Amino acid sequence: MREVRWTSEEGEGIEHLVFDASENGFAVESVVIGQRYGKAYGLHYAVRCDARWRTRYARLKIVGGGEVELHGDGDGHWHDGHGLALSALEGCIDIDIAATPYTNTLPIRRLQLAEGERRPIELAYISTPDLQVTRVGQAYTCIELNREYRYEGIFRDFTANLTVDSDGLVIDYPTLFTRLPRAR
Repeated sequence: MREVRWTSEEGEGIEHLVFDASENGFAVESVVIGQRYGKAYGLHYAVRCDARWRTRYARLKIVGGGEVELHGDGDGHWHDGHGLALSALEGCIDIDIAATPYTNTLPIRRLQLAEGERRPIELAYISTPDLQVTRVGQAYTCIELNREYRYEGIFRDFTANLTVDSDGLVIDYPTLFTRLPRAR
């Protein structure tokens, strides 16, 4: 088990995440204190992936507000916490929670890109603090194997080069998140 923290580069915000790896897969539990679009929020979330880094479960709860629960089969079929099929997410394997750099780890690890390789994907994007789930297009390119990846938010015309550690967890996400403690 491992604990990491990130601070927001966009304003006030910090995240504390507990990461656990086992032979069956990967699980995280995290708390984010943040601000987005001028609104302060507290978010608790948990994500579980199988051993191939396919998202199988996510639960997000805004303190004093809404919550969302997603269940995936690893092959792109999703349903909510009440068993309702989410056809708009058909074919998506990964999720992206707007409030955290952690969910960049999921496609980085799952795609197993070779150096110089770029792959576009469709995934379930969860905005915060409203917890709206939508299908979006993104792409990842391996710049330096297991060290640096280019993220492209195709749906919002945004690009950033992310540095990661040996577990694929983001160290630096320019303009958005920095791992704590900061390098001195």
